[in-house]
Amino acid sequence: MAEQLWGGRFTKSTDEMINEFQASIHFDKRMYHEDIAGSIAHAEMLSQCNIISAEDCKKITTGLKNILQEIENGTFSFSTDLEDIHMNIEKRLTENIGEAGGRLHTARSRNDQVALDTHMYVRRETTAVEKLILNLQQAFVETAKKYSDVIMPGYTHLQRAQPILFSHHMLAYFSMLSRDFSRFKGVYERCDIMPLGAGALAGTTFPINRKIVADKLNFADIYSNSLDAVSDRDYVMEFLSAASILMVHLSRISEEITLWCSREFSFIELDDAHCTGSSMMPQKKNPDVSELVRGKTGRVIGHLMAILTTVKGLPLAYNKDLQEDKEGLFDTIDTIKFSLAVYTQLLRGMTVKKAVMLKAVQEDFSNATDLADYLVKKGMPFRQAHSVAGKAVHYCIKNKKWLEDLSIDEFKKLSKLFDTDIHAAINPENCVKNRNSYGGTSYEQVENQLNIARELMDKEQQLLDSYNQKQIII
Repeated sequence: MAEQLWGGRFTKSTDEMINEFQASIHFDKRMYHEDIAGSIAHAEMLSQCNIISAEDCKKITTGLKNILQEIENGTFSFSTDLEDIHMNIEKRLTENIGEAGGRLHTARSRNDQVALDTHMYVRRETTAVEKLILNLQQAFVETAKKYSDVIMPGYTHLQRAQPILFSHHMLAYFSMLSRDFSRFKGVYERCDIMPLGAGALAGTTFPINRKIVADKLNFADIYSNSLDAVSDRDYVMEFLSAASILMVHLSRISEEITLWCSREFSFIELDDAHCTGSSMMPQKKNPDVSELVRGKTGRVIGHLMAILTTVKGLPLAYNKDLQEDKEGLFDTIDTIKFSLAVYTQLLRGMTVKKAVMLKAVQEDFSNATDLADYLVKKGMPFRQAHSVAGKAVHYCIKNKKWLEDLSIDEFKKLSKLFDTDIHAAINPENCVKNRNSYGGTSYEQVENQLNIARELMDKEQQLLDSYNQKQIII
């Protein structure tokens, strides 16, 4: 068993089962880059403040860079006995460079060290998630443009409601993703605060300069309260909240994709590369990607509930409970990144069946509102027009017809306000074209939405470019 770096006060070694229980190295080792970058910045600050010598700083920096290479080429041996990524790296550093390695932890605690690593890790992964959101937004825009002339039934209560453009439907999801991007932008801002220098909870007696570390690690701000610095996990909760809402949006499109590619709808065809078959039923083509994303949504929401429950009863400052912030966070990051990537591929491989969608619009009563609007424009109060349109639908159902099948004489029996232009007014193409209010489904408004989308994506890309300039390269 390895000697614990904190074992001076103890007369017994930690029980092996307890060691295994409290160790986090099997999941927090993914933060090795952040841990090493933070330690290099800390060592350089200690040297500049004359707390350690320039010679020790050089040894520490070189040693840490060598450890980085060991980890990345797979020759570094992680030990559960050393609990976490911080202790594993520090132990190896001391083995390699001797006494100088033992000076690295001057003026810091694992409490502010892990907070620093997590802030940097979430900051980096938030940028990666936002890039994937932007890619998916681009896929929705491409799909909207590709099928710009496709008319489909719009639904409320999963009942056909009014004709809309398929591109209008796609851009609704673009808008949801825009809000998701904005939420992750807020996450980035809240994790772009530097906690190192808070010590275990109360700061340090050494004359450190926290701004030096913040500048080296490209942090926009520094925690002004040491207790808050080591105990704050708001940015983790915010990340998981933003991720949960994002997954809910992906789950909604998943539900629609699953419905649309069924025989009952047959609105779309998914690429064979994005589906699986049945081991028993040869005819099956299953939308597994959509179903898995829909299923994984509950998993991500569960991680949010877990961290909220973990933090809700914690007194200040650091408590071991906070170690529970990482596994759910890491799993969520992996889940949403994969979900965004596969959905981008799925959309680009999807084929939309224009004729089937148009037939669905022609063989329903989704133009009934346009019938009522026609009468209102002729001077009839809307409530009365609504009643006449409802009677027209009832008449059609009784006589096995659609509204467009009715003759002008049949229309006039319902109201003398009907004239020969009624058939044009309730034609699905015109129903869509005439909904030209701002944000509506008309061709003109959808083109406007596409222009807004392009401008927004340009701004999002500019923000990502600014984030990339802050990435830490060792």
